[in-house]
Amino acid sequence: MLQLQQTCTGYPAAGVQYLNLSNESLILFPSGDAVIILNARTLALVRVLAFWEAFPGTSHSKDAISCISVDSGMKLIVAACKSRLAAWSLSGIHQDSWRIHSTLVLPEQHHITVLDNKAGLLAVGCEKELSVYTLVLENDLPTWSKKWTASTITPILLNFAPSLMFISAVSKEHNAIRLYSTTTGRQTQLIPHPRPILKVSWRRPQASSRDDLIMYTVTSDATIRIFFPVLDAPDRLQLHAALDLYSSLPFSVVEMLGSSASAVFWLDRQSVHSVINHILKDSTLSDDARTRRIKEIRDEGWDLFLRVLSDGSIVVTAVANIDRRPPTLLQQFTLQQSQPSIFSKPPEYLYILPNPDSNLLTLVTTPPLMSMDLSPLSFFDARSDGLKIHSAGPERIQEEESEIIRFIRTPEGKGVGALRAIGGEVWKVTERGKKIVRSSAWDKADFVVVLDYGMSIFTHFLIRLLMKPIGRQFLTYTKEDSLVKLHSKPPQTLSIPNLESLFTMPSHTGYEHILGVTSDFTIVQLKATSEPSPSLTLIHSHKLPLSYTPRFILPVDPMAWGKAHDWTTHDVLLSISEEGVIAFWVPEAKGRDGWKKTSEVRTGRKGFRKVRCSSAKKTALIVDGPDGDELTIWDSTESEFSSGLEYTGNVSEIILDLDWSSTPDMQSILAVGYAHRVDILCQQRMTYFSEGPGWGLCRTIDISSFTPYPISDSIWLAHGSFLIAAGQQMYLFSEPQIKPEDEANAPESLMEYVARQNGPLDDYHPQMLLQCMIWDKVELVKETITNLAKFLFAENDTPGTLFLPHLPVERYLQKEQSMRTTRINHKRYNSLFNGIPVPDNPDEIIFARPTIERLIQVLEHQSLPNLSQNEQAHLIVLIQTALEIDEQRRALDSNGLRYLISMRSFYIINQRASTPAATPATNGASMNNVTAPKQSARRERLRYRDMIWAFHSESQDLLLSASTAACDGKMTWPDARALGVSIWLTSLEALKTQFEVIARNEYMAGDNRDPTRCSVFYFALGKSKLVHGLWRQAAWHKEQNAMLKFLANDFTTERWRRAALKNAFALLSKQRFEYAAAFFLLGGSLKDAVNVCLRQLDDFQLAVALARIVEQGNDGPVLKEILTSAVLPIASKLGNRWLGSWAFWLLHRRDLAVRILLTPLQDIASAANIQVSEIGHSNFDDTGLALLFSQLRSKTLQTAKGTSEISGRAEFNFVLQMARVFCRMGCHVLALDLIRSWSFARPSIPVRTTSEANGPPLASPTPRFFEPAMLRRTSILIDMDPTSMPPTRISSPAVLNGQQAEQAKEESDKVARKAGIGNLMKTAKHDVQVPEFDMNAFF
Repeated sequence: MLQLQQTCTGYPAAGVQYLNLSNESLILFPSGDAVIILNARTLALVRVLAFWEAFPGTSHSKDAISCISVDSGMKLIVAACKSRLAAWSLSGIHQDSWRIHSTLVLPEQHHITVLDNKAGLLAVGCEKELSVYTLVLENDLPTWSKKWTASTITPILLNFAPSLMFISAVSKEHNAIRLYSTTTGRQTQLIPHPRPILKVSWRRPQASSRDDLIMYTVTSDATIRIFFPVLDAPDRLQLHAALDLYSSLPFSVVEMLGSSASAVFWLDRQSVHSVINHILKDSTLSDDARTRRIKEIRDEGWDLFLRVLSDGSIVVTAVANIDRRPPTLLQQFTLQQSQPSIFSKPPEYLYILPNPDSNLLTLVTTPPLMSMDLSPLSFFDARSDGLKIHSAGPERIQEEESEIIRFIRTPEGKGVGALRAIGGEVWKVTERGKKIVRSSAWDKADFVVVLDYGMSIFTHFLIRLLMKPIGRQFLTYTKEDSLVKLHSKPPQTLSIPNLESLFTMPSHTGYEHILGVTSDFTIVQLKATSEPSPSLTLIHSHKLPLSYTPRFILPVDPMAWGKAHDWTTHDVLLSISEEGVIAFWVPEAKGRDGWKKTSEVRTGRKGFRKVRCSSAKKTALIVDGPDGDELTIWDSTESEFSSGLEYTGNVSEIILDLDWSSTPDMQSILAVGYAHRVDILCQQRMTYFSEGPGWGLCRTIDISSFTPYPISDSIWLAHGSFLIAAGQQMYLFSEPQIKPEDEANAPESLMEYVARQNGPLDDYHPQMLLQCMIWDKVELVKETITNLAKFLFAENDTPGTLFLPHLPVERYLQKEQSMRTTRINHKRYNSLFNGIPVPDNPDEIIFARPTIERLIQVLEHQSLPNLSQNEQAHLIVLIQTALEIDEQRRALDSNGLRYLISMRSFYIINQRASTPAATPATNGASMNNVTAPKQSARRERLRYRDMIWAFHSESQDLLLSASTAACDGKMTWPDARALGVSIWLTSLEALKTQFEVIARNEYMAGDNRDPTRCSVFYFALGKSKLVHGLWRQAAWHKEQNAMLKFLANDFTTERWRRAALKNAFALLSKQRFEYAAAFFLLGGSLKDAVNVCLRQLDDFQLAVALARIVEQGNDGPVLKEILTSAVLPIASKLGNRWLGSWAFWLLHRRDLAVRILLTPLQDIASAANIQVSEIGHSNFDDTGLALLFSQLRSKTLQTAKGTSEISGRAEFNFVLQMARVFCRMGCHVLALDLIRSWSFARPSIPVRTTSEANGPPLASPTPRFFEPAMLRRTSILIDMDPTSMPPTRISSPAVLNGQQAEQAKEESDKVARKAGIGNLMKTAKHDVQVPEFDMNAFF
């Protein structure tokens, strides 16, 4: 996944402060209104401290921090901005957390120029004033109390002495150091210098001279001076040594350098000696010249001074005897000189800090900021490897301290421009997205577009572009003169008034295509070339052919187009209307309007605030709402089966930014930016058993842990890298660098994750196997499982040497019957009747129980790639189900198979949801005891889709047995309701038998034998006497005596029926609803009983079962009322076409049972004359609808009539939608098979010759009257009276006006279908008029 790879936080203009912690060393410097904290060695960002955290009112003031100071002892940072000071301290609880410590506000005219703080003392230098403050704790609240103030010339350098007795101050205009007493504020000494003073530092006290005052100063001529007191004046500093360039090198050598410029620095003695001591502790260290050199440095106690010469060479000078007395024994000599290697010029500042490696030191220089590893063994031996660059930053530019407004990238994402409030830069993406390098910068611009091949276009209004000399072409635009100018030699210009935006398209040619949008929404197209001669040409200028004025026009993000095809082959622009209509446009070279609309999406949204469109034509909309922002994602493909809406989400936070990217195979990724985080969404693969959101969160990038600035913009770059702007800083996230030896265990990348979530599935993936089984590709499933077994068995013998097999696409397109024939030819059976396949070769692996049992044992302990634990558990269930199906293949039909798969998955999902912890199965685990990790919440029932498969199955006896076995042989009513038994069990006798089983199980459930639990079932079966007998055994029940007395009566009489009804109403008042329904049945009021089921129990399945049993069939008035007034409104409210189709089937409106699969629910309600109060979302995201439609469309005369009401265009769009759903599920090859094999069969008009038309009528139809598609309907069920059919032909209008043309085109194939169905009705009419059987006809 994405990780922070690079931070561009600005770079120090002068020196830095440092802070040594126990585990790392930090450097700190101001940048704009922030304090930047970096790791000293890696220069990696640790934290950004914003000044407005302490003073929120300054967040938009654009004032910069003037100076900072760091106290390593108290871990305190103090920063100043004008007359305000803010202090941060490192938390003692969370070592990586910085919190506001205190603040201090001076009078407005006191602008702070310099700071220093140590051990609770704070020195503040202002204009003409120096003050010292002490830290005071009042009620645990730290405050600063002024100790004294002294008038002085504006100080620019302040430094407390280690003893805190004195403070040194350097003024801006005087070449002198003033020493002040820390306690009184009195100036104790003035130390003049011949040159301006650049640096002042106090030498940390050593053990032998703890109280000595030793000070180093560096002047502008790179001379370092050493001051310390003499014995008779311990508080007065005197000059004891001065080291200039000529004291380190001979005059002749300096002349050879060509320049006397140099920089000199003091190497902290304690830091150097600490590393040398650690090195010398190594017993394996050889006693050579290098070792003796560093040992001598330590033993002699030399102070070391490093000088960098103009050519980058280094000279180290040693000064001995600083700690000895008298000071006249001071000695200086050159320790070593090395050739130029790292430095190109002398740095201004150098710091020596601890290194994570105890044998090294960290050297930090600035500017430019650079971190080096110094090895004392090699460095003091003048070896080239003694100093190595570890990290380096680019040259600092002033514009980096200005706030970033937005990013603009090249079409391919290989370059990006950062537009700032003042100026900006162009950055180049390198190292496969892991680094960006600044390539150019500009001073002022309002809009920027970065071109490929390193060119850049800069567009601005009212402000002329001032470009730094980088030798590249760019284009400018000013509203003042409406002039577009290509800055080339010679320059090229065009006049285009009112231009509002410019952007470019990908191009593999030698020129750039530039599109612009004017204020009146005119689209201009420019072409800029640089070779062989520069030119700027206006190609086209057109308005979009719209009947309305668009809200705005935006470019389609070309991030994933590539340059393999011309940009004009893609959608280039999108327009959005005020009503939320999104239209996509491509250039039309020969068209009159110049632009052609390719598709349109009606979102129904208004007041949208932000819109972004991806290269895959996915559009994200942000609409302001009362409870926050609404994010919707739309697909450009809109039809009557898909509105295009793929995702809806409401967030309480304000969404600030949207940006699209995609994987190499065009799977979209959306970055949604908030104030301090970015949520990365990717499209989620649809599954057969869940209805989750179409898009899901795959990663969150939160920058609040290292910066308080809100995100101003974010953008995807090449290679899947992601760039974030916050304040003045940029943060680059990309995939981490993986070493070749670690590739096997490398973490999953973002692109791999998205592909796994949304791309094509492996053959062995449970969803692929499931869909193949549902679509009657059982032999293909068996082959895939066999191949998986072969791989896993061989992998265990030779691990890491094989690859998972994949079937060719042709196998998925092959007919199941031919596949089965091929497999049978390669099998033989060991018995005529048991049908168990036995391989010819004993070592051959075939699909049989021994192979499957072994395979499941392997899968329980070995994970497959690209499968989660839940998916692998589901795979085991499917493999087991495939085996059971194979063993029952002669008795189970396809619909029964589909129900069995869903039922088994339903129980395994509930088992995982109720298991407190997942435990892997043991080697001896049976196939029926598969455990898996917990996946989701427990499901209450099967989906209606799965119940309808069982309803249309001809193997219901087997399904009922399997369902009973799944309930451990004790099916209760909750089990039957969850499995939909009353919905799909068509046999009335079987339903009665099962109802009696349910009643018995309800009575036996639990420790008590409660007759009230089973009464409603037994009363429906008319077995009130049996219930009377059960009450005799319920001695524990308080109602036993009353019930025994009441049930002893004859309920066939009117008196006792009324008594039962009175008791039913009494039970209703006590909210004993199920028992009340039982008494309504006892009283003979079926309608009241089902009303209780529907209204109080909310259980229409129980109502249906009671009605079917009591009315002895499916044609009773109560059942029809249930279906019409309850089931169909429920189906309409849920948008469930499966349930609606089942209800219409029972109502003998099988034409509507087919039409509801493809027709809008509102039209179906109108056609059936059903009153529905609410119509849910029309969901066409279920490929099973296509399968059910293909089964039902020609099953009966009524379904054929319903099919004729569906236009061919609607059926075509329906099949395309199902193919898209397959792709969303990851089953791309099944989508191809669906489109390839779908048959648009329809009734057709017979064609007769003249003689046939005039001849006598035939008693039965002949096959030649039908097209080949109709010849398959030899077993069509006659379920309607052909003589009652209404006319099937409609008259065609004589003249079609313009408004009728489109409707006529849609209705044309309906006319043919209806005409054909009329002939089919005539054929059916002949079929029912068959003459009586006559034996004489055979003689």
